[in-house]
Amino acid sequence: MYFGKVREVDNDLLDRIGRRMYARDEVGAALVRAMRLDRDDPERVTMRQFHQALEHGVDTLPDAPEALRTFFAHVEQVPDWVDWDLLEKGARAFRRMGRTRNDVLLQLALIGGYRFGGPPDLLVETGGLTGATAMRRLGETQKWGTAVGEPGAMRRDGDGFKLTVHVRAMHALVNHQFETNGRWDVAHWGLPINQTDQAGTLGLFNGTLLIGARALGYFVTREESLAIMHMWKYVGWLMGVDDDFLFDTEREQHRFNYHVVLVQDDVTPAGAALSRALVDGQRTLDYGKLSGLIGRYERLRLLSMLRYFLGTKGLKDLGLPAVPPVAVAPVVVTNIVKSKLIKRTAEGRRFLEYLGDRAARRELKLKFGGDRADVGKLEV
Repeated sequence: MYFGKVREVDNDLLDRIGRRMYARDEVGAALVRAMRLDRDDPERVTMRQFHQALEHGVDTLPDAPEALRTFFAHVEQVPDWVDWDLLEKGARAFRRMGRTRNDVLLQLALIGGYRFGGPPDLLVETGGLTGATAMRRLGETQKWGTAVGEPGAMRRDGDGFKLTVHVRAMHALVNHQFETNGRWDVAHWGLPINQTDQAGTLGLFNGTLLIGARALGYFVTREESLAIMHMWKYVGWLMGVDDDFLFDTEREQHRFNYHVVLVQDDVTPAGAALSRALVDGQRTLDYGKLSGLIGRYERLRLLSMLRYFLGTKGLKDLGLPAVPPVAVAPVVVTNIVKSKLIKRTAEGRRFLEYLGDRAARRELKLKFGGDRADVGKLEV
């Protein structure tokens, strides 16, 4: 058995992965500790101060607490290895994947990841992706994933940068809450949001995305692969993932992902509940005319493609019905045409970026309806 052409187990890497399940983002944790100080403490960081610093810079707050200054000094210090031209190439390649990008991230990365215990159980504890909130929470993830790939988005004043820093603070707040409220079994699961889980999640957006896109007929060149990996490497760094868990190439990422899978726990009821919420949630969206019919089709399409990615056993583990993978063939044919023919010219690549941006806007409109597309609010 091998995953991404990885055939050997590295016990030293397994040991590091296991230990990092008890390691947190210390930069984010220090910020949260300052947010939790007494209201009359001059070193307490408020949400108003955080958002002011995020939108306009910490220097616009003359009396900013030291913890806030330290946090933004860290996230604003661009690592020497960042190549902005390569990052922008990665963003364009990411957007060119169009709907296939969303398909793989939802089906193989997100729902596929629910076969393992830990992160799904935390989502259930926080009220995320259950019941009526399922599509909204999915939309928030898609909003962030879309934002990081927009032109110039990862520069300091870009939406991708700001949303990534926002999500980092949100993760630190959730980790602190469940690390201290007695509701999380740290001995069994590790810290609620730990370095291993964060790095493993990052691997879903780069390595797993690339494997899944190829499985759906989308040809990814070596240059595109390196560029997409570079973009997500910087996103991961900004999210607080440890440097030695950030990778330049697919091969390195696949090797890491394989070892993360080896240490995962078995599926829990949380994974099945989350999967059903996302599958059944397809019928709750407003598709306009014939919404009910289209909603049923989208649910069947999702189940069909999940059968292709996860197999009947994977569907059974998640309590999902097995549907023949008939929806896959048209996707594969379309992707072959896009990536082998249309993508060969500069005009074709720009056209695919246009289609990808349009598909992303459509997805966000479906998830948010008339509401503003945004990520979750920060709450202390």
